[in-house]
Formats: sequence, C-alpha cells, structure tokens
Amino acid sequence: MPNSSDFSSATRRGFLATTGGVLAGAVTAPRGLAATVPQSDESSTPAKTLRKIPIGVFDPAFPDLTLDQLVEKYASMGVEAAEIGTGGYPDNKHCPMPELLADSAKLKAWRKKFEDHNIQISVLSCHGNPVHPDKAIADHDAETFKQTVQLAEKLDVKVIVGFSGCPGANPTDKNPNWITYRWPPEYAAAQDWQWKEKLIPYWKGAAKYAREHGIRRLAMEMHPNFCVYNPLTLLKLRDAVGEEIGANNDLSHLFWQGCNPVDVIHMLGKQGAIFHAHMKDTVLYPDKVARYGVLNFVFEKQDLKTASDAFRAVGYGHGASQWKDIMRAYMEVGYDGIFSVENEDPILSGEVGVERALYVLKNVREELLTEMV
Repeated sequence: MPNSSDFSSATRRGFLATTGGVLAGAVTAPRGLAATVPQSDESSTPAKTLRKIPIGVFDPAFPDLTLDQLVEKYASMGVEAAEIGTGGYPDNKHCPMPELLADSAKLKAWRKKFEDHNIQISVLSCHGNPVHPDKAIADHDAETFKQTVQLAEKLDVKVIVGFSGCPGANPTDKNPNWITYRWPPEYAAAQDWQWKEKLIPYWKGAAKYAREHGIRRLAMEMHPNFCVYNPLTLLKLRDAVGEEIGANNDLSHLFWQGCNPVDVIHMLGKQGAIFHAHMKDTVLYPDKVARYGVLNFVFEKQDLKTASDAFRAVGYGHGASQWKDIMRAYMEVGYDGIFSVENEDPILSGEVGVERALYVLKNVREELLTEMV
C-alpha cells in the first residue's frame, strides 16, 4: 500500500514504482475520447471502440470552498467533470438550487463558472430519504428531488443520483427500518409492506415526474440502511418501476458485501443499468473480519483499531491492478457516464484523498487506452 510520500510527485515513473509495475510500459494516451481494441488475426469480429471515460469529483469532498474556489481547485487538479450535490445528505454547498431555478441569469452565471474551466456538469445528486416515516422529512426530500429534476432539465444534465430511501416497518413507525433478513415471519411481512406500499409507489411517481422533464436516468446508490443496497435489490426496483431506475455503482458499498466488482459491472452493464459510478475504495482488515464479521464498519480515524472495514481513497483498499480490471469492465460494457471520485477516507481526508484517487484513476485509464491502441 503506498504511503503519503509515494504520491508526492505526479510522475509516470513514480506511479509505476508505487504500483509494483502493474502499469509498466505505458506511454502517453492518445488524444480524443476513444481507443480501439486491435482485431485478432483469428477473428473476423470488427475492432471495438472503447470510450475514454471522463474522471470527475463529487463536490462534498470540499465543503469549505466557495464555488469559485471549487472550480479553481478542480481545474488545478485536472478534473474533467463535476458531480454536484443539490441537497439531502450531501447538502448543496455549491449549488443554491432555489436561487438558480428562480433566476435564469444566476443559473447562466453559475454554469459558466464550470464552462470557463472546461469542466462538464455531468451529474446532480440529492441523496435523501423520500419515503422516510417522518412525513416532514419525506416531503422535504421528495421536494428536493423534484427541484433537482427541474434543475437537471435546465442544465441538460441526464443523470440524477440518490438513495432509494427506507420507510418504517409499518404505518405507525417513526423511524426507518432496514430489513435484510426475512425471518422471523414478521420481518418478511414488514419488508413486503415497505416495497408494496411505500417504495414502489413513490418511485413510480418520481420516475414519471422525471420523464415529464426529460430525465430518464435515476441512479440509485446501493447503500446500507436503504431498501436498495445491493445489485439484486436494485434490479428488483428497476423491474417494478421501469428502466428509469439504474445504478450508481459505488463499489465501496459492494466490496464489503463480498461482491465481485467486475462481475457486477458486467451483469448490470449488459442490462444498460449502470447510470453512474462513484469511485471510492473500501479496505477490509482480515483479522478483524475473522473476529467480528463485516458488519463492523467505522468512519472515524480513532475507531480504525477495531474496524473490520472502512472507506478509503481509490487504491488504498484494493490495488491498481484491481482498479484496472474495474475500469476495463466499465469500458467493455459501454458505460457512458463518468468516474466520479467520492472521498470519505478517514485518513486521507479532503483534498489529499481526492488527489490520490485522481492519480490512480488517470494513470490506470492511460494504461488501458494505451493497451487498446
């Protein structure tokens, strides 16, 4: 695992050294947005064009920066795209959504700040709980979703990211109830009620509203404590609601569940069900997993001594070789979104974690595109 000094110099040689030569032999990536896989002498299949997937950053990593400071920071880091929080848990530090919706001049000026730095606004995110058993919370988050749809329409942004939400276990519950195990029988009955009476009806209405505003990609982040938390529950909601439902394929929530990331990408990608990709890693500590199991996640640095797992910047839970396989899989299934760095690393906080992740991702992408020429 690289230490902090390993990434102090943004050189190709330095990266190759820190990754054990995994990416050895790479040269400068070709210009443009695509590379091709050479045709085999033994196959008549035409060469496949693979897209150079843009690399962006999710803005909650920089909560203390003003919007001007944020776009300057992105430009200095070579960020190609932006995922912007509009409310909910990520908040809207850099997106005063009601103001932008009310004033077209303010919206134009806001968008121009990104355009002037050649940064595309690719995704809007409003992670909330629109089926919360507290009606005030549910109504607030549902309204945030609607306003995010309206803003996406004005900006010509095609993807909105969020959580599926989690209701209570019955009509009188006051708190969400995350049910993953269907025994004893009352839990199965409660889970069925959640989906039939709350989750599916809400998202059918939300998808209809999004369609009416030209938005057809609602990317659910598969996240614990919400009804959609793995690929199976994602596909269950997609089957019930429609193809407007797809994945924010944040592998950091799937690593600890034992999912194979490449298998997940191929499975969902072949169904056209990947709309977005958060790039965030998870480290699992085998000795703690052996003693305590995987449901022992921690978020603070001081708790790491007892952690079975924790979020890390890309490359600090799984090596560059694994992330190369992951990025190759996205290219192979024709994923047409962005790679969006989300940093919640308790050790490499803020800018440092973002820089490390960008460094790994850019070098891996360069290696892949070079190999494919």
